[in-house]
Amino acid sequence: MNLRWQKSSYCSEGNSCVHVAATPEAIHITESGDPTGAVLTTDPAAFTALLAQLKDEPPALSPTVEVAYGENGTVRLRGTTAPHAVVTTDRPKWNAFVLGVRAGEFDHFGA
Repeated sequence: MNLRWQKSSYCSEGNSCVHVAATPEAIHITESGDPTGAVLTTDPAAFTALLAQLKDEPPALSPTVEVAYGENGTVRLRGTTAPHAVVTTDRPKWNAFVLGVRAGEFDHFGA
């Protein structure tokens, strides 16, 4: 499967970033610099709930994508239905992704 990945326009050119891609039935999230190469796969409704959470809006659904912030500046994303796939990034890249979310750059991926 050939996915078309999108990153936030707030991510610096050439830097690794959080990327999002879609297939008809799923949304895929990865971090191009994550050495594990993990890809988190979730459904469009769960991704929409994540977008609402990051926009500080009340989500329509309970979150099925968890975001954990580490003391060392890491950010980890995992799905509650597939907890073995953990995407790891750092705070600057995550912040660039969140800015893109708040600007509506990923709304078309949602349900």
